[in-house]
Amino acid sequence: MQSSESKTGTVLAVLRADAGDEATVAAAARLAAVHDAPWHAVLVENAHTRRRGEAARLRTLELLRRAHAQGAVTAVLEGRDAPAVAAGYARRHGCKMAVLAREHGSMWWRMPFGRRLTLAAPELDLVDVAAPSAAVVAGPRPGGKPTPRPYLAAVGASLATALVALPLLPLLDVANVAMLFLLTVVLVAIRLGRGPAIVATLVGFCALVVAAPRRQYDVSEFKYAVALVVMLAVGWITARLTSDLREQAESAIGREARTRALYEFARALSVALQTEQVFEITRRFLARTFDARAAILLPDDARRLRWPVADPGSAERAPVLSVLDMAAAQWAFDHAAPAGAGTGTLPSNPYLYLPLLAPMRSRGVLAVRVPDVAALLVPERRELLDAFAALAAIALERVHYVDVAQDAVVRMEGERLRNSLLAALSHDLRTPLTSLVGLSESLTLSRPPLAAAQMELANALRDEARRMSTLVANLLDMARIQSGGVKLNLQWQMVEETIGSALRACRWQLGARTVDTRIPRGLPLVRFDATLLERVLCNLLENAGKYTPPYAHVTIGARAEAGMLVVAVCDDGPGVPAGREDALFEKFVRGQQESPIAGVGLGLAICRAIVEAHGGRMRAFNLPDAGACFELSLPLGEPPPLPDADPEHHDHPIDQHEH
Repeated sequence: MQSSESKTGTVLAVLRADAGDEATVAAAARLAAVHDAPWHAVLVENAHTRRRGEAARLRTLELLRRAHAQGAVTAVLEGRDAPAVAAGYARRHGCKMAVLAREHGSMWWRMPFGRRLTLAAPELDLVDVAAPSAAVVAGPRPGGKPTPRPYLAAVGASLATALVALPLLPLLDVANVAMLFLLTVVLVAIRLGRGPAIVATLVGFCALVVAAPRRQYDVSEFKYAVALVVMLAVGWITARLTSDLREQAESAIGREARTRALYEFARALSVALQTEQVFEITRRFLARTFDARAAILLPDDARRLRWPVADPGSAERAPVLSVLDMAAAQWAFDHAAPAGAGTGTLPSNPYLYLPLLAPMRSRGVLAVRVPDVAALLVPERRELLDAFAALAAIALERVHYVDVAQDAVVRMEGERLRNSLLAALSHDLRTPLTSLVGLSESLTLSRPPLAAAQMELANALRDEARRMSTLVANLLDMARIQSGGVKLNLQWQMVEETIGSALRACRWQLGARTVDTRIPRGLPLVRFDATLLERVLCNLLENAGKYTPPYAHVTIGARAEAGMLVVAVCDDGPGVPAGREDALFEKFVRGQQESPIAGVGLGLAICRAIVEAHGGRMRAFNLPDAGACFELSLPLGEPPPLPDADPEHHDHPIDQHEH
């Protein structure tokens, strides 16, 4: 035996549904632990293992479950040639060592299992494990305990055939009469199975030997002795083949039933559009297929499972879960692993808890209570139950995303309606507001000048008209941006000119505030839309005029760094609310939700949309001392050369001071 993991490789425990399986699993687990190697445990099922009975099969399946709990990869395979199937599994999974129990009392005409496995996989190292000398003999057939009724029926069928066939011996040859008994054997094998068919063969043979007259049938004659031996052999072989075909047919019928149940369940879930429909379909199919009571537990926002809500129509079938049951279900959900009956975690719990694992995340837990817990050990039923859980999880995820899509459609339609209303209102209000601004400005410039009280009213009327015009312009800009109707007129320009134009346009909104501009000479040309960038700067200056004291200081600076042109508008006001620096750029969000300051919260949203359309970014932050700062960055790019550039024009920085 090798002494390292690389040489030992993966260990394979081959089970045969007999008394040596427990020793096989224990030895394989010890070998894997000693050499720190992975290990597998497989059971190859065929007609030979099924003849050992359902009790032996369930015992072996329980051993597989224990092996899985100890870290083994388990599988139940199907194949008539068990050694060849085990050898193929070993090759596919890179197994280098096979462990199997030593056989006792093997028939002389049949090669031992270990020898056949060696011939099928010469590269495997075989480890023979001592097993109890009393192997498990043929037990009860699946479906119930053995009863004498089938054997009595076989004896009766053979005797009835003798009553019909033996009077024909004077007319027919003994070989022809033997064919009638052979037909009876075939019919008994098809109807009652292997054992009764063998009994029918023996009874027919004895009846033909005892009842036949000596003058027609003499055992001493060799040709009749051969006919009788052939009859016995053909009856035996026919009974065995018919029994194997019957078992294969029953297995095929079971597979067809499972496939149909899975197909019908998937088809029913495909039309479910609500979570309650998934619940009801799952409960109905589990009750019909497994005779089980089931409930689906969904998590809340805190990832805690909620108690199932049973609808009135199916309340009698919905299980009642205790606090301990919910705790077990929560464990299965948190660890994404099954728990409860038939598993290594809380096996005494009457429920089986299967996590509903969808492609994106776990959607909940399926709690199932079956009448016979031993049925969960049968691989076919457990695999079908796991498939049901997977389909239910996918259906729940699909329903979830259907709800998300519907909510998104509703929000999109609401957004489209809101933008349409904004655009309509903006267009309808823009013309009269423009006229109102012009008339109010004309009123302040009328000759002879108005009286002081009248002039104050005229100035207030002009400012409010301007403010309303700006608000409508913002609404129209946002509607255009949302509809994708804004086209950028990109030109290589100097940012100083745009800043100066914005200061002149927004001077009235700043009032008595002081504005400082810090723009160094020699800034490169930047490619942007001057009209839209002026709108950005005007909105930032208007924002500073709204949220700062009357005699505050506003600073506009520009600099080039890291391939970007950075323009900042800062003030010494109260600053932006902590934690809401990014939320201020959302639509209809204001710095102070309840405030006498006019506005609808669109200015900063428009600023960010315009800057991002230029390929830049925008952020807000508080200064270390006091005040807020809004900073936008535009990519510099490669401006075209200026043939008449004067180097002396860019020698000194500009530090302007406006009042």
